Amino acid sequence: MARSNTFRGLLAASVSVALLVVTAAGDAAQEKHTRGVTNIVLVHGAWADGSSWAKVIPLLESKGLHVVAVQLPLTSQADDVAALQRAIARVDGRLLLVAHSYGGAVITQAGNDPNVAGLVYVAAFAPAEGESPLALTIGNPPPFLQHLQQDQFEFLKLTSTGIREDFAPDLSDSEQSVLAATQGPTSLVALGGTISTPAWRTRPSWFVIAAHDRVVLPTLQAMFAERMNATAITLPSSHVAMLSQPFVVASVIRKAAREVH
Repeated sequence: MARSNTFRGLLAASVSVALLVVTAAGDAAQEKHTRGVTNIVLVHGAWADGSSWAKVIPLLESKGLHVVAVQLPLTSQADDVAALQRAIARVDGRLLLVAHSYGGAVITQAGNDPNVAGLVYVAAFAPAEGESPLALTIGNPPPFLQHLQQDQFEFLKLTSTGIREDFAPDLSDSEQSVLAATQGPTSLVALGGTISTPAWRTRPSWFVIAAHDRVVLPTLQAMFAERMNATAITLPSSHVAMLSQPFVVASVIRKAAREVH
């Protein structure tokens, strides 16, 4: 009889342990489902293309993240938002939007998509209702403006001097040459596009402030980060922080991807 009671006691204990294991596994699965994302969509800025994320992409993918870099036409804000919306629609599941420079305005407008879990701004514009990158730049004139050239189609390009002295002064000479050759001519119409509903009002946000930025002034970036209540860090970098300090920028993106709900 005592032996039978002992057996029943051991059986009950085993069942309890098994239930605890199943419950813990279920809780872990639920946590994994409700917290964090593995999809990252990267958005470049003006006078650039998707290759501006070339150093960050392998760092993110090495950690198991699925990364897409959008190619914006830079013809109008509506065109650029539409390009991003198509990219979002192709992603399976929730995602994090990450933008540099003018691209910040694009994710601010397109980031209201229900699959967007959070926003990361890297030396970027984060306009409020009725604001545009162009108006914000004119109101806070940075050094790079003297190195812009406008063509007969109202598209702007940066001179080689502008790339080397203002856009990316902390990169190597060869990297600066590549940026000058691959820059995307950017329409005044795109830069002048205003925001209707800023996604950062309803999405968690992170901000990388570039302390030595000569394109989007650091004081302007700090204002953006403060008013959106973003989790912010400041790097001693030029405007192209994702190229000059890719490991830190990638770390911020990974942290945001883990923390979004």
